[in-house]
Amino acid sequence: MEFATTKLDFEKAGRASTEIKKALKSLNIDTQLIRRVAVASYELEINQVVHSHGGTISCSIQPDKVIIVAADTGPGIENLTLALQEGYSTASEMVRSFGFGAGMGLANTKRVSDEFTINSKLGEGTTVRSVIFINSPKQESGISPL
Repeated sequence: MEFATTKLDFEKAGRASTEIKKALKSLNIDTQLIRRVAVASYELEINQVVHSHGGTISCSIQPDKVIIVAADTGPGIENLTLALQEGYSTASEMVRSFGFGAGMGLANTKRVSDEFTINSKLGEGTTVRSVIFINSPKQESGISPL
């Protein structure tokens, strides 16, 4: 599955995570795993809408894992260490007025992922890869049901 995102298009934001969640439910995947995948895909999708010039969210559901890849064009991330800290945000005041930009996107994605990689180049964009294993013993905490 692949979904396009557009800068500041909050009306369509969340479509990818909703469709991914539906696909996993149709496969009778464990609800906790669905929740983790939905959190990762939603956070990455919103990050693209808020911070990039647009991009794609792709999801591959395999027998043993779910792989989400978010690739965008845009400014890139200047400081990955800061960007991965909970609460750090470069979102504009306008974005914050919509209730986004709390600085939890990458931190939440990393927390719910079994494998997490991020590559970013200034002026070229960012690619994030989140892998969640189907039979992962990893437990998430602090995530409300979707």
